[in-house]
Amino acid sequence: MKIEKIMVIGSGQMGSGIAQVLAEAGYTVYVNDIKEEFVEKGIAKIHAWLDKAVARGRRTQEVADQVRNNLIPSTDYQDAKDAQLVIEAATENRDIKLQIFKQLAEITSEGTILATNTSSLSITEIAAATSRPEKVIGMHFFNPVPVMKLVEINRGIQTDDATAEAIKELSEKIGKTSIDIKDSPGFAVNRILIPMINEAIFALGEGVATAEEIDEAMKLGANHPMGPLALADYIGLDTCLAIMLVLYNGFNDSKYRPAPLLKKYVEAGWLGKKTNRGFYSY
Repeated sequence: MKIEKIMVIGSGQMGSGIAQVLAEAGYTVYVNDIKEEFVEKGIAKIHAWLDKAVARGRRTQEVADQVRNNLIPSTDYQDAKDAQLVIEAATENRDIKLQIFKQLAEITSEGTILATNTSSLSITEIAAATSRPEKVIGMHFFNPVPVMKLVEINRGIQTDDATAEAIKELSEKIGKTSIDIKDSPGFAVNRILIPMINEAIFALGEGVATAEEIDEAMKLGANHPMGPLALADYIGLDTCLAIMLVLYNGFNDSKYRPAPLLKKYVEAGWLGKKTNRGFYSY
């Protein structure tokens, strides 16, 4: 099956980034969200990025205009009925994702691939909520999507080879490098990355060093481009906590227990850059 039309569900930071790279690769992309204003905001981000790219000589005006033409606003899942691929990039909430996939399986054609951008949830469980689990797969992008080169392709135990191969080919066409990951809590990157961030939060909570000192230590001592606490703010502390809980519950291992300070910040609504306050103020 040739993929030409794609729906991206969720027009936030991740969804708009995914829509952008797909549109730049020439695909027709339905940018879907629950409210028209959310869709407009997401598409406006893409337009702003394109304007900057043209101004800096990285894109021609002709190319930028074509990318804009490839984006179609949507607030109705019915728009996915002619799509060959749907990529869900909604909030990292198990129940919400299960409901979305159940609806999509009823609307889309039998051959449509249903992909999720989940960063930690079980692909097998999401697939089981549909009538065709063999066509469900994880396609985990990284933020910011136009810049980050990796896509984790995460198979559920039901995912067939044809589905995985189609997603691998699409990843290559949009300029990404893909790795094939077994369905396991946190997959590969977040299973390693988020516990490291969590440990940095433990160190901060125990008074080992200040946030600035911890980040500087990891930048200069481990050659990380960004310190773990600044990265946590960028990811979103609520997302970090959600992933830690998936790891903690999925492996039933105390080494994945969320740091108490992380829980406190989330309770306070200090979620990082998106709320202008986390371990740093913005």
